[in-house]
Amino acid sequence: MSRLGDVEPRVIDDHMLKQAVGEQGPQEEAGQLAKQEGVLFKDVLSLQLDFQNILRIDNLWPFENLRKLQLDNNVIEKIEGLERLTRLVWLDLSFNNIEAIEGLDSLESLEDLSLFNNRISKVDSLDALVRLQVLSLGNNRIANLTNVIYLRRFKGLRTLSLAGNPVAEQDDYKMFVCAYLPDLVYLDFRRIDDHTKELAEVKHQYSLDELKHRENLLQAQQEDEQARREELEEHKAAFVENLNGPFLFESMYAEDVEGSKLACLPGVGELLETYRDKFVIVCLNLFECGLKQQEKRKAELDTFSQCVQEAIQENQEQGRQRIAKFEETHLLSLSAIRDASELTTLETRLVACRERVAELFNALMTLEMQLAEQLEETISLFERNIADLVGLFVENVQSLMAQCRDLENHHHEKLLEAAINTLEKTVKGELDEDLPDDVRALFVDKDTLVNAVGASHDVHLLKIDSREDELVTKVHAWCTHLLDRIHRDEITRNRKRVKEISQYADHAQTELDALECAELLD
Repeated sequence: MSRLGDVEPRVIDDHMLKQAVGEQGPQEEAGQLAKQEGVLFKDVLSLQLDFQNILRIDNLWPFENLRKLQLDNNVIEKIEGLERLTRLVWLDLSFNNIEAIEGLDSLESLEDLSLFNNRISKVDSLDALVRLQVLSLGNNRIANLTNVIYLRRFKGLRTLSLAGNPVAEQDDYKMFVCAYLPDLVYLDFRRIDDHTKELAEVKHQYSLDELKHRENLLQAQQEDEQARREELEEHKAAFVENLNGPFLFESMYAEDVEGSKLACLPGVGELLETYRDKFVIVCLNLFECGLKQQEKRKAELDTFSQCVQEAIQENQEQGRQRIAKFEETHLLSLSAIRDASELTTLETRLVACRERVAELFNALMTLEMQLAEQLEETISLFERNIADLVGLFVENVQSLMAQCRDLENHHHEKLLEAAINTLEKTVKGELDEDLPDDVRALFVDKDTLVNAVGASHDVHLLKIDSREDELVTKVHAWCTHLLDRIHRDEITRNRKRVKEISQYADHAQTELDALECAELLD
């Protein structure tokens, strides 16, 4: 679309938004909002900004609950500024100057998208729109028919418009689209009949079979990757990720330059293999221990959460019963006060009513105090239990990591022994193996060789110590964070409940004061 006459292109600003919301007042009650001081943009559900000569999309972030947005018939060149509109369902960007589809990654709720009459040449970057049902791309510059295949990922897509694109002029256009998008109901505003779908499928059957096979392989691969990611997250939650195999062992040698050289020495290969097997077994034991302890911590947390919820629900039910009983009596008391003909009787009934409000307040506060004390005991018990579980897990970790260090120390002794034997053979000229030059450089003298073996040993111990420290630090941090959150949640709950009780009692007292004034005036 070209510019509207000689009007300068505009950017969406606060004045434009307030004016638009005010003009659309009858819809979604936006007009009433606009008349207030400070328009509540967050309450607007529909916004119409068409024919405004808008060049750039901006300042829409306050419309966090917006469902429908019209930006058609402007001069917009780039899709941007929509990141916060996560509840958007309907978006019209037709009749603009947009060249590329972009900036839609946060609009997962979008169902209807119109990009009609723009300058788009490629269909892509729509992956996030998992609920997309209607897509209008007519009158653009899309020329590649195979680009339609990209739309197969949108299982809910039922309406598609591509008329007015170069692609729509191709002889096989309709059959191709119907074949590769079999769930489509409308193409270019016309319903697709079953006969056309059948013909299209037969015509492109061979290519479709190949495509479906690739899609199935890709889906299986994605499912496997997702399963691995979920499994890794479970292992991280247990603080034992990458301990169910040789990862820690291999990481010790990944940065061990001297160790790689020493592995070439006669007999060291067998030593390494034995060391590796035993080391991995200890890691697997640590891994299984971590998973079991995680299940115990989870069970303890579930039991605690259930106890807290049951205590709160029971307490709330007692509070509701007291309030219901109070309100039943209170309504009768209010009627009696209104019917009182003498001042003495009025004052007596008002005093009695205020006493009942105070009694209710005290009763509800007593219930809350009892609940707070009960939850405090429950939290304290949980703290002890979870601390014991964490402590037991840490002890197991330290014990198993000590086994890893013992294995490393034993291997170090054997490796040093093998290295000294090789040195002695080298000095005597009895070494049959032909060693690489960088390995031979270690055999200049005994100190050089011992230092190389020691450096390799230090690297390995550092890796083991680092992994132990990382695990212990994480599990203690998790425990601290969990307990802090539980205490914060309880403080918030208690304050909220006390405020509710006070507001209820204050309302009842205010009601009595108002009634007293009215009766005295009469």
